[in-house]
Amino acid sequence: MEKTQHFIDHNKDRFLNELFELLRIPSVSADPNFQKDVTSCAEHLVKHLQEIGLDNVELIATAGHPIVYAQKILNEALPTVLVYGHYDVQPADPLELWHTPAFEPVVKQTDIHPQGAIFARGACDDKGQFFMHVKAIEAMLQSGELPCNVKLMIEGEEEVGSPNLALFVSKNKEKLKADIILVSDTGMLANDTPSITTGLRGLSYVEVELTGPNRDLHSGLYGGCVANPINVLTKMIASLHDDNMRITIPGFYDKVVELSDEDRAEMAKAPFSEKAYCEALQIDTTYGEATYSTMERGSIRPTLDVNGIWGGYTGEGAKTVIASKAFAKISMRLVPDQDPEEITQLFLNHFERIAPKGVRVKVQPHHGGQPVVTPTNSPAYAAASKAYAHTFGKNPIPVRSGGSIPIIAMFEQELGLKTILMGFGLDSDAIHSPNEHFGLFNFYKGIATIPYFFKYFSEQQQ
Repeated sequence: MEKTQHFIDHNKDRFLNELFELLRIPSVSADPNFQKDVTSCAEHLVKHLQEIGLDNVELIATAGHPIVYAQKILNEALPTVLVYGHYDVQPADPLELWHTPAFEPVVKQTDIHPQGAIFARGACDDKGQFFMHVKAIEAMLQSGELPCNVKLMIEGEEEVGSPNLALFVSKNKEKLKADIILVSDTGMLANDTPSITTGLRGLSYVEVELTGPNRDLHSGLYGGCVANPINVLTKMIASLHDDNMRITIPGFYDKVVELSDEDRAEMAKAPFSEKAYCEALQIDTTYGEATYSTMERGSIRPTLDVNGIWGGYTGEGAKTVIASKAFAKISMRLVPDQDPEEITQLFLNHFERIAPKGVRVKVQPHHGGQPVVTPTNSPAYAAASKAYAHTFGKNPIPVRSGGSIPIIAMFEQELGLKTILMGFGLDSDAIHSPNEHFGLFNFYKGIATIPYFFKYFSEQQQ
């Protein structure tokens, strides 16, 4: 891989400028106002993948946003790596909290990133990370060191639950035939502590609506006489946890796989500073389920969180009303062996049951996903571990992530393939938040590490 690394070293500035071009496109999949931008981003990718020498580059229409596909088949007898990524991004709101415009990428130094970090929506999640693969593949192609076949599938709907990806995958199993799936949509522990994600939590996401009176009412004339949906909703939500922060939905924990004391002890070996964690978030202390550590709460334990709550008058000044309706969005992160559909139904049954008379409850399920655990004794994991060891000078630590990538379980079900999660972001990169960023060190280290995964995985398959 010497030629590949030489090519990378001599093209770093161009790689960064090309990423900036991608980041300037506001490909927000959740907002219909950005539909043209999402398509424009996909078209931009198609052109770029053609320019770097990939074959069969396609813009594939779906019922929603398009999927970009490309491949380079050197020899059918060689192993094939299928790379997945997503070009859509989260909304940038609230815009006023960004230090620089969300879609005008800039490089700034930070305490964690003294070499500089790229600030822009999508810098880490996931444009910067999937673009590492694009540049690594380009480097291997240009250097004549691509050791196996490669396929790329880059979608535009991950941030809205990938509603059309499963249908595409099920209809294109031959096109997507491979030996392993490679994804960089996760992170690592620290720049001096590489890690490989070996587990992801599942997800159940719902929206609840409470309706009281048939219209907004004068709070002086009707206050104390009718159920106030906002008051009731907040009380119902508060009851979803007990004093030990255990979720009170009956049956919620019935299928949770409890880790052994030995496994928990292994997890605890990963470097973690409670003090640094709190300082980074500017909080006095952590908060969560009793008897579990902060790292455990964020990875191997299920959660329930309110992601948004609204109702009534929220404009300037005062308006004394009792709102007719109140709303909340709620996400539940799940662990093996919790099933998202079953958990959603348990939530619906419980929420309807605890609603007092005087209000009507509507629960609307949104997207969800199965939890995933990937093996650490596979040839693919060994190849990834060896790749990190080569570029970082130390073996990576296997960790479970608190996040969810629902399509990983779908890939295994539809394609029969395991996934290797080689993330290079950090928890401090503010993904989904204002001032999202991705370190230059991380971007370039990812481009340098990925070719070695291809090399070591190919060697093991031959």
